[in-house]
Amino acid sequence: MLAWDFAWAVFCGWTPKPFSPWRLLWLKLFGAKVEGRPFVHQRARIQIPWNLTLRDGACLGDRANCYTLGAIEIGAGAVIAQEAYLCTGTHDFRNPAIPLMTARITIGEGAFIGARAFILPGVSVGSRAVVGACAVVTRDVPSGAIVAGNPASVRTPPAAEKG
Repeated sequence: MLAWDFAWAVFCGWTPKPFSPWRLLWLKLFGAKVEGRPFVHQRARIQIPWNLTLRDGACLGDRANCYTLGAIEIGAGAVIAQEAYLCTGTHDFRNPAIPLMTARITIGEGAFIGARAFILPGVSVGSRAVVGACAVVTRDVPSGAIVAGNPASVRTPPAAEKG
């Protein structure tokens, strides 16, 4: 992990936005599964790259954080907006030793995770679902749903304007 932190800081963290293929190369060198041409912002944070899967056209935005203590899969065309946090780790507070617990996060194809949203361990966000800015997602989000709030709940989109 120290080698990864060093490599990202030295070879990737300072690169301009169009250098995403270069950053993807480094992610692959450290075990990330990369399909097609996803985009990874130079200020995105990936804790453990070998637990990350990025599908074609996926996007990790400015300061998006993939806390990959467990697996994170980001589907084709899915967008993780700026400062969103995907967190696969927590602790069992019922146990006096407070052991680490991890659970996979899956972001479906074409899903959108809004700015500063927080996705908890074990959550799946369905394809084409939208998670609103600053939402805290504590349970699975169905495909095509729009969720917002803390805790996130399904929202009804506004009716289309007639005109």
